[in-house]
Amino acid sequence: MSDEDDDAERKMRFVFQLRSRGVTDPRVMAAMEGIDRGLFVRGQFADRAYEDTPLPIPCGQTISQPSVVGLMTQALDVGPRDTVLEVGTGSGYQAAVLSGLCRRVYTVDRHRRLVHEAEAIFRELGLYNIIAQVADGSRGLPDQAPFDRILVTAAAEDPPGLLLAQLKIGGIMVVPVGQSDAVQTLIRVTRTQEGFDYDELRQVRFVPLVEGLGQT
Repeated sequence: MSDEDDDAERKMRFVFQLRSRGVTDPRVMAAMEGIDRGLFVRGQFADRAYEDTPLPIPCGQTISQPSVVGLMTQALDVGPRDTVLEVGTGSGYQAAVLSGLCRRVYTVDRHRRLVHEAEAIFRELGLYNIIAQVADGSRGLPDQAPFDRILVTAAAEDPPGLLLAQLKIGGIMVVPVGQSDAVQTLIRVTRTQEGFDYDELRQVRFVPLVEGLGQT
């Protein structure tokens, strides 16, 4: 089997995994098919880039499993004119997927190394609608608020008030919530004129949302 055939089969398996786990939105599927997860997984785990599993990345963080990326993106219901804030750049994979669905992505991470490495991949892919910054994600980006959508890729004990305040009326935030590593629930929060509506989506497992900047 040629390398081209290997790539085609790998891509077909990848797409099948996503669909079998509930990622059905055509726009989300197209965005995920357009971003090669292998570019975001380096070192000893590179050969597992197309498995539906989370994998370690530098700074003690992880790249989420593709089906969770797809389900979170689907729950966010991103429109082509939306401005999205992502809290937790990590490998940059989630921001890259979002970039194909919206007008602009602001992504922040407390680890300088992760931001710089993700920026290099964004440039390589020509994803110029992503703005990556080193910042305390728990505080959001008040200077750029309000946002149409906010995606948090780290678990908070409760939906963070500072981030909720940066949502537009009608905006949506998707965030993992839980007080332990073992029990976390993915929550979709919709801001209304009267307040906030909360929907529980599924059980997940994410690294914790930490205040302040990292050492690297």
